[in-house]
Amino acid sequence: MSKSRALIIYTGGTIGMVKDAASGALMPVNIELLLQHIPELNRIDAELCIEAFETTIDSSDITPAHWIRLVEIIEQNYDAFDGFVILHGSDTMAYTASALSFMLENLGKPVILTGAQLPIGVLRSDAKENFITALELALLKENGWSKINEVCIYFEYHLLRGNRTTKYSASNFNAFISPNYPALAEAGVNIQIHTNLLLPITKATPAFHKKLDENIAVLRLFPGITPQHVKAICGIPNLKALIIETYGSGNAPTASWFVEYLRQTIAGGALVVNVSQCLNGAVEQGKYKTSQQLLAIGVIGAGDMTLETTLCKLMFLLAHASMEDVSLLLAADISGERSHSEN
Repeated sequence: MSKSRALIIYTGGTIGMVKDAASGALMPVNIELLLQHIPELNRIDAELCIEAFETTIDSSDITPAHWIRLVEIIEQNYDAFDGFVILHGSDTMAYTASALSFMLENLGKPVILTGAQLPIGVLRSDAKENFITALELALLKENGWSKINEVCIYFEYHLLRGNRTTKYSASNFNAFISPNYPALAEAGVNIQIHTNLLLPITKATPAFHKKLDENIAVLRLFPGITPQHVKAICGIPNLKALIIETYGSGNAPTASWFVEYLRQTIAGGALVVNVSQCLNGAVEQGKYKTSQQLLAIGVIGAGDMTLETTLCKLMFLLAHASMEDVSLLLAADISGERSHSEN
């Protein structure tokens, strides 16, 4: 039997930094030098290939154009590899994982993003464990089929569904949580896969989508928010969707000016989507009086989707569907991203 093959896609990020001997400062390195710091990779019984971005980037500089580039790389190499590991900065990893979960349709192989909180060149770095285990997970098979066939994030002993994650810590090795969906796997002495939580195996032909619509804005509510603030964001030219980050289960101010600005935005043809500022739980419009007016004017509830997923799902849907269909699909679970179909 031929060896399994994994493609490592290197975008940049903290994982790929070492300390400069002269200055002591951390600096990015090329992928070949990074791999020299992980000799354990030679013990993985698989063929490992590498593709790096032409210019590696800090994840704070990630854009939808980079997501499209990742889809292109995976499409070009899809048939030749059993799994894909993307090395990525942690700050925007949840956004990238969410976007890819929609752009890679009918995925039959694992795409696992990982990175590190400390650079590979630092003594106590978490990079080795994250990288090695992500590769092992990407190569797992059962009866000739990949055991995992979705976009995931692996960090600090946990495999999480990509479009369920959010980065919650800048200082802990356990940087990511999946607040509304359990971990897909835990890595200890053994790797325990929760097969019942994985997306079902598909034999459908994969589709690689490369269009996104960026005409979206985010409005985070806070006590004391002014009409000028809300008006400015609602008045952004060519706006197709506005995400409002509300309180609790989807609650917002009942001030007439606030509701009117949202009503005008919807009347102008844009969608308004309600996401909770709370990490855990779901938007339930109408549960309290402070969200009934949102339901009445046509604001769409995001259920238990994260902000990252709601944003990326909108970018994807707006580029591929009519506004009417976008409204319907936002309330549906199309890639394991939400648990509820609520208001």
